[in-house]
This record gives sequence, structure tokens and C-alpha cells, in this order.
Amino acid sequence: MHTPPRRDTPAGYRLRTVVLDAGHGGKDRGCAGRSAREADVSLKIVLELGRLIEEHLPDVKVVYTRKTDVFVELADRAGIANRHNADVFISVHCNAGPAAARGTEVWTMGPHKTDANLDVAKRENAVILQEDNYKTRYNGFDPRSPQSHILFSLYQSAHLDNSLRLAAKVDHEFRHSVKRHSRGVKQAGFLVLWKSTMPSVLIEAGFLTNPAEEQYLNDKSGQSYMASGIYRAFRTYKQELEAMNTAD
Repeated sequence: MHTPPRRDTPAGYRLRTVVLDAGHGGKDRGCAGRSAREADVSLKIVLELGRLIEEHLPDVKVVYTRKTDVFVELADRAGIANRHNADVFISVHCNAGPAAARGTEVWTMGPHKTDANLDVAKRENAVILQEDNYKTRYNGFDPRSPQSHILFSLYQSAHLDNSLRLAAKVDHEFRHSVKRHSRGVKQAGFLVLWKSTMPSVLIEAGFLTNPAEEQYLNDKSGQSYMASGIYRAFRTYKQELEAMNTAD
């Protein structure tokens, strides 16, 4: 039975900015297969995803954490999204494991990590919360003050709900449109997701240590299929969220 999504965004909401993050880069090559490197594959998928969004959803501003083979510190990736007041953060990676391991994974920060998220955000506010617009971002709340913590907790919970909503759509596209083997939607405390202050997902596009998946992910058509699947999920997420916040 389909349950209508809970409203976590204000009436009249429009998704205006998405930050696309290609994992690793520069001196950090990420995992590797026989020839493919995670830093290269993730960048190619992200650039194609950005092209699709820019072409078909011109009302959405696309911001990249990197567009070339450069090293970006983990905290800076989420910081870019925070500074741009982004509505969504999408980070693309590739996986590593035994040669037989295969499949996509879509990660969000799980509800059981919410308290840890608040602790990390407070402890590392010099990294996360010192953007020029952080007071606007939190509607005047100061996450360093004890009385703001309850409201901040609710704010974070709203993001986790929408993160799971987007993750489920990406996973659905991978399974049904792209026809990839899926390992499902999972939850964990990825630092890059902890530090982002908007709905966020981390996508493992497949295992470079699996020869068949490496061949697929290192091929332009495979990268295009992956980017198209993520794009369709993002488009559906945007349309759904905006539609449910226009009708009252």
C-alpha cells in the first residue's frame, strides 16, 4: 500500500540547487580495478549527470565539488554544498571487494546516527557552520546553543527522511531501468553525509574489483546509463517534492 510522503519542505518549495560530488581525485585515486580508477569513473558519471540536469532541468543550478582530476578534502565537499545552500547533495563512488562482489548500493545517513550527526556538526562547526549564510540556512538557529538542539534535531530528521526518499528512487532506477544488480539502500555514518546540511545520498556505482562491472563502469555507455538512472531519480524526486508542496 502506497503511503503519501510526509511534508518535510515548506509550501511553495522549489528545488533550485544540486551539488554533485565525484568521489576522490588528484592524489587520492580511490579504489581500482585492473585498469579503471574510482576517481576517474566517478568523475565521468558525475559530469554526464550534471549535463543531463543542466540540459533538461534548466531551472536547477548544478554545482560540482570538482570537474577535473583534483584532490578535494572530505570536509570541503560538504562545505561546498552548505555554502551554496544546496537542496540536494549527491556523491558518486565506486566499490571494492572480492572479485565476485557486485552490484550498486545507495547510502544515506541512518536515523541511528542522528545524535552522532548533531555531535559531529557541533564539534566541527568551524568546518560546517561558518559559511556566510549559516544563520539563514538554520532559520536563525545556533546549533552550538543547547536550546537549539531540539529544533536542529528535527531539522536533521527531515533531511534524513528526504535522503531516504531520494535513495529509494535511485535504487529503483538502477534495478528497473538500468537493469543493474542492486545491493539495496543502506544507512551508515559517512563523514561526507554527516557534514552536509541537506538531503544527501552516496552512490556506490559498482565494484571495480569485479572484472565485468569494471568493464561496464569504465565504458562510456555504462557511465551514461548510470548517470541517466540517477538523473531520472533526481527528476522524479524534484517533481514529487514540489508537487506535494504546491497543493494545499
